Amino acid sequence: LLATAFYVLLSRDLLAVVMVAGIYSLLSAGMFMVMDAADVAFTEAAVGAGVSTLFLLLALTATGRWERPTRHRVVPLLVVLATGATLVY
Repeated sequence: LLATAFYVLLSRDLLAVVMVAGIYSLLSAGMFMVMDAADVAFTEAAVGAGVSTLFLLLALTATGRWERPTRHRVVPLLVVLATGATLVY
């Protein structure tokens, strides 16, 4: 799961990101099955790997396949970390 999350974070090929995000959802569904949460696993497989992947692929047809280079990739990460830190405490 961690490897797929890092690939999604670092890749600039948006088609590959959508496919790896679907794989992440399937791996999560498998993890839920191991934890005997079959209802959650089926929901994750249907919504996470099925419907959301389809919607992302449809959105990708309206946009380009490659992410444009940006200069500030650290600022959004800092915003997310600050928000998470305030929610934890």
